[in-house]
Amino acid sequence: MLKLAVIGCGRIAQTKHSEAIIKNSDIIENVAVCDLKEERAEQFASKVENSGLKKPEIYTDYRKLLKRSDIDAVAIATESGKHYELTMAALQNNKHVLVEKPMALSTKHMNEMIELAKRKNLKLGVCFQNRFNPPIQELRKKITTNSFGRILHGQASIRWNRNEEYYKQAKWRGTWEYDGGTLMNQCTHNIDLLLWNMGSEINEIYGVIQNFTHPYIEAEDFGGAIIKFKNGSVGIIEGSANIYPKNLEETLSIFGEKGTVVIGGLAVNKIKYWRFEGEDGHPFQNLPDPDTVYGSGHIPLYRDFYHSIEEDREPFINGEEGKKAVEAVLGIYKSALLDRPVKFPIDFSTMELKRDI
Repeated sequence: MLKLAVIGCGRIAQTKHSEAIIKNSDIIENVAVCDLKEERAEQFASKVENSGLKKPEIYTDYRKLLKRSDIDAVAIATESGKHYELTMAALQNNKHVLVEKPMALSTKHMNEMIELAKRKNLKLGVCFQNRFNPPIQELRKKITTNSFGRILHGQASIRWNRNEEYYKQAKWRGTWEYDGGTLMNQCTHNIDLLLWNMGSEINEIYGVIQNFTHPYIEAEDFGGAIIKFKNGSVGIIEGSANIYPKNLEETLSIFGEKGTVVIGGLAVNKIKYWRFEGEDGHPFQNLPDPDTVYGSGHIPLYRDFYHSIEEDREPFINGEEGKKAVEAVLGIYKSALLDRPVKFPIDFSTMELKRDI
């Protein structure tokens, strides 16, 4: 049984981390929860208890929690700007870490997290749970069996709405220090899926960011980019929080010489178009939407994280994999700041945009 603590009991923790812990209670025991607001930690702990499990202990100081020798691993679900500090502290206290996306807001911090986990032989997993979506897994099979032939181009489109009420719920949202904008917060899941399935590293990225209708936040509410991959293929990213009057779609499209796949739905959970030689459709075109845009991937994500520790292997989405989408967004930010394409790899932080402002 893996003894796990949760740090950060906000929206994603209350909805999806609690669900994943409860659904994996045969292998994971939630022994402690921590939040600066004690009532949120209490709410999370009560949710676990009300499912018939032992109530986890409550903390408001993560440093005290990390001193407990009986805790094997920590799930971090705080605001993005705290992920680096908390991950490093957990690793230094010999805890395995499962951290929400984005794993950090600078390339330097991501590299330090990866290096420390390796040095201490600890597991570092990142919550890009949509990789576990059944349609994405089906797409992945076609990628690995080379059914597309040469992949020509792919596109990640995130056409959502985030209003002023959303940003007022948490002061850290939309700030360069703790969040970034639409690309970093809402779009990294789909950007991760695009990069994972294009089969090549980024060579160059040209990006644009705008704040069209959200003057009360620092960061962008729209971002776009053209990616040149090392194998010659092209990626297109479009992310918006301005779609009227509500969320429209999140779509991943992959186009190859011998295949076309478009996956959409509320959380890239439904096949919209599936064409290969001898295949004119797919059963997953009729899947229902999940209850929220978060999907249901946290449940298998947690299970894989447990098995990575038990089997001493890398998590399905480890630090190196978790870094790629964030580095792409940071590349878009850097390109927009410099008003020119940028070559990869890069060294950049969201704080450079705060200083520029």
